[in-house]
Amino acid sequence: MNRDEVSSTRQGISFKSPDGLTLRADAWGNPQAAPVLLLHGGGQTRHAWAGTAAALAAEGWYAVSLDARGHGDSDWCPRGDYNHEAFAADVTAVSEVFERAPVLVGASLGGMSSLFALGRAQRENRPTPASALVLVDIATRMEIDGARRILKFMSQMPQGFSSLEEAAEAIATYNPHRPRSRDLEGLKKNLRLKEDGRYRWHWDPAFVNGRLTPSSMKILDSLDDAARGLSIPTLLVRGRMSDLLSQEGADEFLAQVPHSQFVDISGAGHMVAGDRNDHFTRAVLDFLAREVANIPPA
Repeated sequence: MNRDEVSSTRQGISFKSPDGLTLRADAWGNPQAAPVLLLHGGGQTRHAWAGTAAALAAEGWYAVSLDARGHGDSDWCPRGDYNHEAFAADVTAVSEVFERAPVLVGASLGGMSSLFALGRAQRENRPTPASALVLVDIATRMEIDGARRILKFMSQMPQGFSSLEEAAEAIATYNPHRPRSRDLEGLKKNLRLKEDGRYRWHWDPAFVNGRLTPSSMKILDSLDDAARGLSIPTLLVRGRMSDLLSQEGADEFLAQVPHSQFVDISGAGHMVAGDRNDHFTRAVLDFLAREVANIPPA
């Protein structure tokens, strides 16, 4: 099998969370190659990374795209445990399965989970669960109005949609700058067709409960310590049209992590990989080739 065949071949795999949930994932490339763990944002699934994962495999990486707990085909938590520490513990548990520490690529929720996992390892003086970090439109500060807009979108239509067209209309209203796809088949990866004939999002509705409360926002303060303790190669990717990560928020992170690199992608909003996947993937591949490819395994 040549490299092109390896990069386009997707294999379904799974992991166990510390509290016993099954976490589903897709993998591309040679399992013996250096791993890259791709972690999607809240309300997304592992399929958000398909194009990037295939490109990573084509360049010789082992790319694993994970469905977070309560998302996609991973188990929903029966206790509704979707706090930041639970997601971080999942990241650590999955990272420890690999023979060498993976590169963590995290968008929004996935990026925060990665930072929390790294911060916890620092506090507990444990091995770092990552060889490098790519944060996608998330840092240590977020714009609250943008976060509220995301949660409002995720909370709407609890009764589901009567058709894929209706779901596509909701997405177009939320993301008006992205060209609307004529092919609705891809939407099926993010929706569940229930027994009543209606389509519902592929995430546990309990995920949105209790987010952006004073107590949940207080926890975010620990991201500052995690960022300042970073010593691994770090890249921050921002969508220039983002309403969640402002330029000021990006600048603050770059001051906290002086060795970090920064890419600002024009024509992209908060969903950077979906808005401009070609530019995003190129930025990640360049960073990995420049900063990570020659780092020997620990």
